Amino acid sequence: MSLRLYTQLRQPCARLLTAACALLLCVFAANAQSAPYKFDLGLQLGMSGYIGDANSSNIFKHPGFDGELSFRYIGDARWAIRGVFSTFGLSGNTEGMDDVIPDGTSYSFTSQIYNLSARGEFNFFAYGIGESYKRLRRWTPYITVGVGVALASSGDNTFVAPTIPMGLGIKFKLSERWNLGAEFTMTKAFNDHFDGKDLADLNQIKTAFYKNTDWYSRLTVGVSYEFGKRCETCHYVD
Repeated sequence: MSLRLYTQLRQPCARLLTAACALLLCVFAANAQSAPYKFDLGLQLGMSGYIGDANSSNIFKHPGFDGELSFRYIGDARWAIRGVFSTFGLSGNTEGMDDVIPDGTSYSFTSQIYNLSARGEFNFFAYGIGESYKRLRRWTPYITVGVGVALASSGDNTFVAPTIPMGLGIKFKLSERWNLGAEFTMTKAFNDHFDGKDLADLNQIKTAFYKNTDWYSRLTVGVSYEFGKRCETCHYVD
C-alpha cells in the first residue's frame, strides 16, 4: 500500500474504529442494565408468625404485628444489598398440639423481637422503567437471603441470637422512583429462647436444626422511594 493511500484511509478508519468502540460501550452499558438511582428507602407493615415448641404447624396461628424500615443499595437492575430493621410480636400456645409437654402442662408465651439484618437480593427480571432497548420490566419476583441478629424480650428475660433470613417477594414500579412490594420471609434463629426460657430444649437433642431452635416468619407489604441519581452517559456509569 502506497503512503498516499495509507494517509487517505487512516483518518476514515480511525473515525470508524472510534464509532465502533463507542457503539460497543453503549451496548455494554445497556446489557449491564444499570439502575438510574443508587439507593432506596422503604417502609413495610404486615404480620409475623412463629414455629417452635409452642406451635409446630400453622405459621400464622397466632399472628403478631410487624413493622420494618429498610435501606437498599441498588447495584443494578438485577442485584441489590438491603439492610432491614424490624420489630414484631410473637406468640404461641401449646393447647391442642399433638406434641404435649410432660405432665400435660399447658404453656403460652408472648415475645417482642427486634431484628437487624443485611441481605442480598436477586431480581428474576431486569427491574425498572426505561427505554425499550434496556429490556426493563416494571415488575419482578425476587429472592433474598442474608444474616442478622435479633433481640427477644419475653417477660423479664432478654435473649440475643444470630439469624438467617430467607425470603421471596414481588416488586412493582408505581413510577420512576416509587415502588410497591410484598414479601414473605422465614428466619432461622439460633436460639431456643424466643418462646421463653421455660420451653428451651424440650427434646434434649442438641444437634436438631429444626426442633431445638426457633423460626419466625413475616408477611409484609410496603412502599419504597429511590434516590441518589447516577451520573450516566453512553460510555460511563457511576
